[in-house]
Amino acid sequence: MDFSLFVHMERLTEDQSHKQLHDELIELCKMADDAGMRAVWTGEHHGMEFTIAPNPLMSLVHIAHHTKNVKLGTGTVIAPFWHPIKLAGEAAAADLMTDGRIELGIARGAYSYEYERLMPGLDAWQAGQRMRELAPLLPQLWAGDCAHEGAFFRFPATTATPKPVQAGGPPIWIAARDPNSHEFGVHNGFNIQVTPLWQGLDEITTLKQRFDAACDSHDGPRPKIMLLHHTYVGSDAEDVALAARELSRFYCYFGAWFQNKRPVEKGLLAPLTEEEMAGNTMMSAENMARDLTIGTSDDVIEKIRKYEELGYDEYSFWIDSGMSFERKRASLERFIEHVMPAFR
Repeated sequence: MDFSLFVHMERLTEDQSHKQLHDELIELCKMADDAGMRAVWTGEHHGMEFTIAPNPLMSLVHIAHHTKNVKLGTGTVIAPFWHPIKLAGEAAAADLMTDGRIELGIARGAYSYEYERLMPGLDAWQAGQRMRELAPLLPQLWAGDCAHEGAFFRFPATTATPKPVQAGGPPIWIAARDPNSHEFGVHNGFNIQVTPLWQGLDEITTLKQRFDAACDSHDGPRPKIMLLHHTYVGSDAEDVALAARELSRFYCYFGAWFQNKRPVEKGLLAPLTEEEMAGNTMMSAENMARDLTIGTSDDVIEKIRKYEELGYDEYSFWIDSGMSFERKRASLERFIEHVMPAFR
């Protein structure tokens, strides 16, 4: 099983410096590279201090200057915010600038907060349809002289420039949840990214079964599947319990952003009260401890063994959590020193 790091800048209060958050992100990426992780993933989000990532390709080209070997993946670009010619060209340029280290994760997007600002009137269904039209065009644009007449995009014969370093272009990954998304990705020869979010082994198993069913209905080569999950390796039981409470808070805020009903000022969501968070039993600390990949190093090894047995090709350590940088770094250090060696 390969390992990777999924990371963004996340700002909780106005007194936090974006410069410091950037420096901390670079340090975490360097740790992943030095440890021999396969990839670093960072996504695309707009106008949200909760997840700061306005252009993942720009971020990845910058990270390339601070790392040596790690692959650099978009986790993910939001398909409806891109034109296929623009995405094909920028991804190829990033691949050129990083000497062939780019991987392209693509999703429909999750937050209506972003839709209503960048594409008013867009809903999740149409966003998914845009993704399905856009993604298959990218290899054709890299190959050259691609003309297209579709529901959302129309253009005469076009060749994306520059040429990517990697033959055929950067590997493409599709963020998938429902069976149709898995089938779309697999049948187009794309790899698959899945995240069960706050859910545990049952959902992780279901997502893998959907991938397997898509592979069984396809005659082509079997693509890869990556599991993205919140991870924390604690020093002891007390430390793990604190992490569960912190991740409970993270998911309460995640849910509030997703619902898009709460005031936002200067990119920060109006604070949730302790009573509101306590009332969100779905995101309770007890559920986080049970369902996320958190625990002591032995606990985390045991959980990831189960994912490996299910047949996942890559496990991505999702480090965004609202925790302090010191706690994130300590957890990642324990993962590198105690968990990863168990899978070599």
